[in-house]
Amino acid sequence: MSFGQGGPQSQWDPWKPNSQQPWGGNVDEQTPDWAALADAAETRNRRKRLLFIGGGALATVAVGTAVAMAVMSANDDTSASGKPTNLPASASVPSADATSPSFAPTSAPPPLDPKEFISSKAKDTAPLSPATLFPGTQLTVVSTVYKKGPTADTTNCASAAQSTLPKILTANDCTRLMRVSYIKDGVAVTVGVAVFDTEAAATKVKTQADKKSIIKPLSGTGVSAFCNGAVCRTTTNAYGRYAYFTIAGFTNGKDVTTKDTKVFAIGDDLGKFAFDQIRARGEAQASAAAQQ
Repeated sequence: MSFGQGGPQSQWDPWKPNSQQPWGGNVDEQTPDWAALADAAETRNRRKRLLFIGGGALATVAVGTAVAMAVMSANDDTSASGKPTNLPASASVPSADATSPSFAPTSAPPPLDPKEFISSKAKDTAPLSPATLFPGTQLTVVSTVYKKGPTADTTNCASAAQSTLPKILTANDCTRLMRVSYIKDGVAVTVGVAVFDTEAAATKVKTQADKKSIIKPLSGTGVSAFCNGAVCRTTTNAYGRYAYFTIAGFTNGKDVTTKDTKVFAIGDDLGKFAFDQIRARGEAQASAAAQQ
C-alpha cells in the first residue's frame, strides 16, 4: 500500500506515537494564533471588569436610594394632621403665650426737679441753719484751704445788712439771714444767705441790688475786723428762694484793687460754695421725695 499523494489518510490517534495530527499539512500553517487568542481573552476580561464596576455602581445607587428612602420615611413620619408624631403630648409642650413674658403697661414718672424744692417755702422743708449750709471747721477748694470763722443767724434781715440792702430785703419780705466768715493769709470773706418765701422775691432782690447793697462783714473767732471803711469786693446772686452775698477784703484795712486776685479768688470760691450748698439742698429733698 502506497502512502503517496492522494492515498488514504491515516487517522490521528492521540494514544499512538507519531500519528498524524488532524490538521495535517505544514506545521507552521496549523500553529494556533496566540495573539488573537490573547486579544480575545483580554476582551473577555474587560467585559468582566465592566460588569463588575457596573454592578458596584448599581449597588451604590441601591444603597443610596435605600438611605434616602429611610430619611424620607423618617421625615414623613407624621400623623394624618401633618404634625410630627414623635413629639411629646401637647399638654407637655409649652405654648408661645406661656413662654412670652407679659407686662402691664406702665409709664415712668418724670424726674423730680431739685430746684422746685428750694423755690418755695411749701416744698423746702428740710432743716436749715448755718451749720447745715456751711458744715465743718474749714473749706477746701481744690488745694486751697479756708479756715472757718464765726457764724450768725437772724430773722431781722435788715440788721445784718448795710447801705441800700436793708431796705431791699425788707421790701421783699426777707424772713432770715445767715452769715459765716472764712479767712486765709490775711484775706477774709463773709457769706450771707437771705431766705424768702418764694423764688420771685429772691430774684427781685438780685435785680434791685446795686453796688452799695452789701451785707455786714462778720468778725470774731480767728477773723479780725475787715471792710470797716475800706474798699472791699462784693457780689450778689440768687437761686431758688435764696439770695446770697459776699464781701471780701484785707484784715489789715487795705483797700482792694482789681490787681488783688487773692481777694477775688476767695470771694468767688465762697460764692460758688454757697450756690452749691443751696443746690445740694434741693437735690437731697428731690431724691427723698422720689423714694417715697
